[in-house]
Amino acid sequence: MLILTGIVLILFISGCIFMNQAKFGKHPSGKRLELVKQSPNWKDGEFQNLSPTPALTEGVSFFKVFTDFFFGKKIDVKPIKPLPSEKVDLLHLDPTKDVLVWFGHSSYFLQLDGITFLVDPVFSGAASPVSFTTNSFEGTDRYKVEDMPTIDYLLITHDHWDHLDYETVLQLKPKVNQIVCSLGTGEHLEYWGFDISKISEKDWNETVKFPKNVTIHTAPARHFSGRGFKRNQALWTSYILEVNEKRIFIGGDSGYDTHFKQLGEKFKSFDLAILENGQYNKNWKYIHMMPEEVLKAAKELNTKILFPVHSSKFALASHAWYEPLEKITSLPKDSSFIIITPKIGSLASPTDTNQVFDKWWK
Repeated sequence: MLILTGIVLILFISGCIFMNQAKFGKHPSGKRLELVKQSPNWKDGEFQNLSPTPALTEGVSFFKVFTDFFFGKKIDVKPIKPLPSEKVDLLHLDPTKDVLVWFGHSSYFLQLDGITFLVDPVFSGAASPVSFTTNSFEGTDRYKVEDMPTIDYLLITHDHWDHLDYETVLQLKPKVNQIVCSLGTGEHLEYWGFDISKISEKDWNETVKFPKNVTIHTAPARHFSGRGFKRNQALWTSYILEVNEKRIFIGGDSGYDTHFKQLGEKFKSFDLAILENGQYNKNWKYIHMMPEEVLKAAKELNTKILFPVHSSKFALASHAWYEPLEKITSLPKDSSFIIITPKIGSLASPTDTNQVFDKWWK
């Protein structure tokens, strides 16, 4: 009994020490917590979605999800050889050209009218607090922080490990001029030493205007947040990015909901919609869209171009690594928009509706 008690105590202390590492960040406190509590999206001690959003589909238990994920049959969840990818010189881009470069999963770089944006960068090789789990697929880590130019705007959609990477953002600190993040997420960044004057931390349905005709609107998403055991202490968000006449929707992680149609009606149209399409499962369909829903959301947003992301770098679900791109390009879709599928690291355009890409995942 004494030995068992000792083992339990050691495990508990070890867990506390592990969870107290800086990489886990901090929950909102002080003035920020008071601001969080005033949010119309805060209720019963946590942020809420617009619609009731259970973590799992009705009739599905956590035990079933656990056993399916760890012991269920899986086919091609990870590629058996390095994925094809490219690398371009981002440090010497022509400032007159609009550029989109995808780094896999939900990390990407945009240049619009010479202004640079970096969204949810993860360059550490893992989407986890421990480096030996949830590793990136071989061939996908072509870029590092040193390959990034000066970043005018770093956008963070939410604080999950596959979107807010501690190692990456720390290394990016001297390169970033301004950060835009969701309410509550600023607590992590301030704790990690970022200058609070460089952080624009916003609730849903807010607008921030910056120099050179840059406007960023925040909008709802249907998801959740958390870097430890306690969920939803920071908000998850989508963004509408406007630079002069260009308008781009940055979806972050989101299940399907009414906000896509509402935003399409409000903003009339988008040049590009970047929507998550991957790591989905019918067992958690409310927090990650299925491919059919991604196409529906793109149509409701009235976008000219759909760029599906959240795939091809980390295995966070049980589908084949290539299924998200194969499925979304095979389904019948509305003819009002095109789907772009650039190879990781290659140059693409955020506004050209005539660009064509091969099915590189084949």
